[in-house]
Amino acid sequence: MSEKQRLLLHSCCGPCSTAVVERLSDDYAITLFFFNPNITDTDEYEKRKAAQLQFIKRYNEDKPSGTPIEFMEGPYDTKGFYERIKGLESEPEGGSRCIECIRFRLSKTAEQACDLGFDCFGTTLSVSPHKNYTQISQIGRGLTDCRDLTFLDMDFKKKAGFQRSIQLSREYELYRQNYCGCEYSK
Repeated sequence: MSEKQRLLLHSCCGPCSTAVVERLSDDYAITLFFFNPNITDTDEYEKRKAAQLQFIKRYNEDKPSGTPIEFMEGPYDTKGFYERIKGLESEPEGGSRCIECIRFRLSKTAEQACDLGFDCFGTTLSVSPHKNYTQISQIGRGLTDCRDLTFLDMDFKKKAGFQRSIQLSREYELYRQNYCGCEYSK
């Protein structure tokens, strides 16, 4: 049996990570990378991080024979987020501001994956019906300049991924937010 590839998986929240982890955990050694400087309200950030940690703990307990899911938190850099989206504040949801936000989060994920010797990186963002898979894919594929690093280019909405994330969020009793995280999407 060959060793699993190490995947650094950017996660926007616990609920979105549920169905993605379920789909990938048999094939990858997953570290969830919680890097979300776009969550501009500190209390909201902490709620989402707590839900992420709650999911990981319970998932690992429910699947003790599998490779445990690990957690890594990126810097909570709201200042960096505001700098990246400066001039894009009035863009509509899903527009240029969102694209730049995704680029910021995936760039940091790719950088960490490279620095720490992961085989690949990806994101849970594509499970959301509010996120454009084609844009996410283009951004991710453009960030593989580290030798031997690949982007896990998957549309997790497919095969009822979003619906499964809702079901799993209920089963794991996770806090489920109703907006992306930045003050502009609220």
